[in-house]
Amino acid sequence: MTTTEPRPGNELEAIAAAHQQWEDTAVAKVLARFPERKAQFESSSAPQKRVYTPEDTASVSYLEDIGFPGQFPFTRGVQPTMYRGRLWTMRQYAGFGTAKETNERFKHLLANGQTGLSAAFDLPTQTGYDSDHIMSAGEVGQVGVAIDSLADMETLFDGIPLDEVSTSMTINAPAAILVAMYMVAAEKQGHSHSVVMGTAQNDVLKEYVARGTYIFPPAESVRLAANLINYCAEHAPKFNSISVSGYHIREAGSTAAQEIGFAFSNALAYLDECKRQGGDLNESAQRVSWIFNTHNHFFEEIAKYRALRRLWARLMVERYGITNPNAQMLRTHTQTGGSTLTAQQPKNNIARAALQAMAAVVGGVQSLALSCYDEALALPTTEAQQIALRTQQIIAFESGAADTIDPMAGSYYVESLTDTLEEEARKIMARIEDMGGSVQAIEDGFMQYEIQEASMRWQREVESKERIVVGVNEYIDPDEDATPIFRPNLEVVDAQIQRLKDVRANRDHAAVEAALKRLREAAHQDVNLMEPIIEAVRTYATLGEMCDVFREEWGEYTPKTVV
Repeated sequence: MTTTEPRPGNELEAIAAAHQQWEDTAVAKVLARFPERKAQFESSSAPQKRVYTPEDTASVSYLEDIGFPGQFPFTRGVQPTMYRGRLWTMRQYAGFGTAKETNERFKHLLANGQTGLSAAFDLPTQTGYDSDHIMSAGEVGQVGVAIDSLADMETLFDGIPLDEVSTSMTINAPAAILVAMYMVAAEKQGHSHSVVMGTAQNDVLKEYVARGTYIFPPAESVRLAANLINYCAEHAPKFNSISVSGYHIREAGSTAAQEIGFAFSNALAYLDECKRQGGDLNESAQRVSWIFNTHNHFFEEIAKYRALRRLWARLMVERYGITNPNAQMLRTHTQTGGSTLTAQQPKNNIARAALQAMAAVVGGVQSLALSCYDEALALPTTEAQQIALRTQQIIAFESGAADTIDPMAGSYYVESLTDTLEEEARKIMARIEDMGGSVQAIEDGFMQYEIQEASMRWQREVESKERIVVGVNEYIDPDEDATPIFRPNLEVVDAQIQRLKDVRANRDHAAVEAALKRLREAAHQDVNLMEPIIEAVRTYATLGEMCDVFREEWGEYTPKTVV
């Protein structure tokens, strides 16, 4: 924080003296009769004081540190009118079975008022295998939609105008290929790449850290991600070519400060590579979007979104000298915490998701999806998805949370939390920078180890009941059966494999071979790989065939064991 506008010294001295007197008299008197429930109260990242006063915000400069919405450093929001002008995009994560089934679910969600789509892909798609590959056995269409070729992408968005509907795609290692399929599917509808809207996660570094659906070594993966970012900056300016994820880092067990620090370090690695490839960061950085996680500590989560915007804007100026305000802004999607859902008393998760969603809205996010109450038991039902969407609509239209911008600004507590999270995240980033950056920190196992330690601390607190989880370690229903239920969709496998066979039988084999040969050659040239990928997609080359080219040329990543 800056100190350009400190409070008058005599005022702070008077507050400090009164604060101490309050502690020594009023607090001490009550504590003698009613000891506090715990020796120390903590958020995920820092101890929490009993009370916050102007002492805790003495170094805050309103104009430099808080400011106005839509202006640097964007602490209060990225748009001058925020939700008074336009509500956040309401999404629900969907994708199951075949492209046809998911297309039907997408249309149902749009008909019920959802304003954007969010696509989940099955594990074979996420790891670059075709549905008939031996590694795909048992996983085709199970945790998302199976996409093997352009034919599946065309079916997935049949009847959904890609110049009007924005789609968020949770895809990472093969993101460049899936986006190429999406762009070519838009071509088939008669739309140019320049009008296509959406987001690809495309954040493979966090896969090595927290999620596991990596394919290639980190350096090659960063190159591919940057190729997509630079291509979209030039040819698809409405498409967010990367959504850097703190979400999965937090789901793996990190603190809120680690979520910021690790995600930002990864993002800088992508931008450094974009710059090396000749990209103009005043353009490329405009399409960097984000996904973060919202957990249960209401005030810390609000402060986190404020700290995220401020720190990112400052980094863009400090590190890259970016002058374009649109490239300084941090625009984020958020999903409520999947790891906070409990299989026990699952309807309690409706309250958890509502609390988290409210924190995200008060924090000023641009897009929001709620984890459904039954996801700890099985893939979400239609009913659960509707409740999640209705929760967003109630917050938007009934709660008043969308009526004024950054309503927590000026709170001694929230401003102090905002400051603390920014400072802690900077320390984490500085440590990673000293190691040589994200790729080196990942290869050394540093991020993985730090997340494991934070996760273990949380688990110990739950087991000792220092941290109460309602329905899990307190307020338990002894008669409840909380066994998760997975409903496999075995019928999709044969249909998907037959569809894949039909695509292979009816395409131009010579064109496929020529496109794959060009892709293989380009893998070792310092060129943008998006054009040869798009060419291969147009021939109906499959996802697995294209990923196999890169596997053969670059190799596959083997993680270091973290002890």
